Amino acid sequence: MLLALAASAASACTNFLVGKKASKDGSVFISYSADSYGMSGFVAHFPAAVHPEGTMRDVYDWDSGVFLGQIPEAKVTYNVLGNINEHQVAIAETTFGGREELVDTTGIIDYGSLIYIALQRSRTAREAIDVMTSLVAEHGYYSSGESFSIADPNEVWILEMIGKGGKEKGAVWVAVRIPDDCIAAHANQARIRKFDMNDKENVKYSKDVIKFARKMGYFTGKDKDFDFAAAYCPADFGALRYCDARVWSFFNMFGAEDMSKYLAWASGDPTAEPMPLYMKPKAPVSLQDMQRGMRDHYEGTPFDVTKDLGAGPYNMPYRPSPLSFKVDGREYFNERPISTFQTAFTFVAQLRSFMPNAVGGVMWFGTDDANMVVFTPVYCCATEVPDCYKAEYADPVEFSWKSSFWVFNWVSNMIYPKYSMVIDDMRAVQGALEKRIYERSLEVEAEALKIAKHSPKRAVQVLTEFTGAAAEETLKDWKAFGEKVIVKYNDLVVKQEANGRIVRSATGNAGRIVRPGYPQEYLKRIVEQTGDKYLIPEAK
Repeated sequence: MLLALAASAASACTNFLVGKKASKDGSVFISYSADSYGMSGFVAHFPAAVHPEGTMRDVYDWDSGVFLGQIPEAKVTYNVLGNINEHQVAIAETTFGGREELVDTTGIIDYGSLIYIALQRSRTAREAIDVMTSLVAEHGYYSSGESFSIADPNEVWILEMIGKGGKEKGAVWVAVRIPDDCIAAHANQARIRKFDMNDKENVKYSKDVIKFARKMGYFTGKDKDFDFAAAYCPADFGALRYCDARVWSFFNMFGAEDMSKYLAWASGDPTAEPMPLYMKPKAPVSLQDMQRGMRDHYEGTPFDVTKDLGAGPYNMPYRPSPLSFKVDGREYFNERPISTFQTAFTFVAQLRSFMPNAVGGVMWFGTDDANMVVFTPVYCCATEVPDCYKAEYADPVEFSWKSSFWVFNWVSNMIYPKYSMVIDDMRAVQGALEKRIYERSLEVEAEALKIAKHSPKRAVQVLTEFTGAAAEETLKDWKAFGEKVIVKYNDLVVKQEANGRIVRSATGNAGRIVRPGYPQEYLKRIVEQTGDKYLIPEAK
């Protein structure tokens, strides 16, 4: 799994899920953004191993680093890079929190460790669900409520889990398979509502999920009317507007249903009609669609954050924290879009049943906000992590030019204050790099497939080398782009360029410099607020 050495939790994340018949090329997709201030992103690597009998595994809470205890290690563990393993099993998460009284501080297994351990022990999504739920039953669940995306090349599931507050050991949970021809999403709000308890093929649940809710007074109706989200994570304004609105936006981009009927729910009305857990797409979803969706700021919707005064003069689609603020005793809020600047890392996992595992499983990965990254491939078979994605350079409080996380953050933080001035330049470089890397990946995969027929180890080496080369070349190009940004847009003016280079004058200085000033619409707002304070008097 991707780690972040930080005291703050990755509790504000977004996941998209796409079944293999809903995708353009037959891939299963899941996406993830780990959004939390103070985090830094890198790729952790757990090589496949055989462990001696009696080996114990230390468990540390992913959010805080606190030691929680030990559990017996599995005899055999699989190769894991980030959130994907050698069998093309991928797992992501978002924290929904739920009822605070259900957090069990005596548990040994936190949500981050669940992901790590399941990836090291599972060959399928179903197996991962069994591993995760067995672990918390035996050792106790330490974290608050969590939604997990769990996928393999054939299936994709949502597992939702919450503890029992120390009143009983373990957790209550429900897992639902997303139909192959559908898409789904979750974003820090429980999404599983009613579920078919008789559908053993596509639904799994803890035997006491309803009984415990009754015991705690969360539910009093008939079993058939049980609603997991309503019982364990009742919706309020914030849960809908900050969280489910992101799911609404994903469905609005790619879903086949008219999302206007769910607008009230996404706007924050818990009495409105809830969104479905999944729906069919309006068109098959591609890898590039997934990446584009992760870059969304509600553009063109009622939640669009690029148009009002908060966007500043240069239409910045971000707002400083906290999400809510008070003015004259009244409380207001900022929108929370899918793409947000406090992202430590983001990825789209692509899982392909029509390819051998070594080639078929790839995590398209980037550090920082999805809007500002270049996704590069990390193949599930890789035996090494690219230097720029290693933990040793991703210190959360010390900058390093060797770290992809810090270089991408350096560039994005230059762009934020003058967003509309610079964003087109960024998109051009980003688009060209992603196109080049993707096209090269197709060539490398074809080469690896040929080599694998007579030398599987050499094929793994080829994919490992490409994983490293793509990441390191991207880091180099992004650093060069950052250097250009600071030169071209220094002091809020714009130096002209030709053929990709800043133009010099005949004397060697910068060529023609444009001073664009504020956009006209923003100038009008200044005049509206200040009146004649800055009006130049007419000459007498």
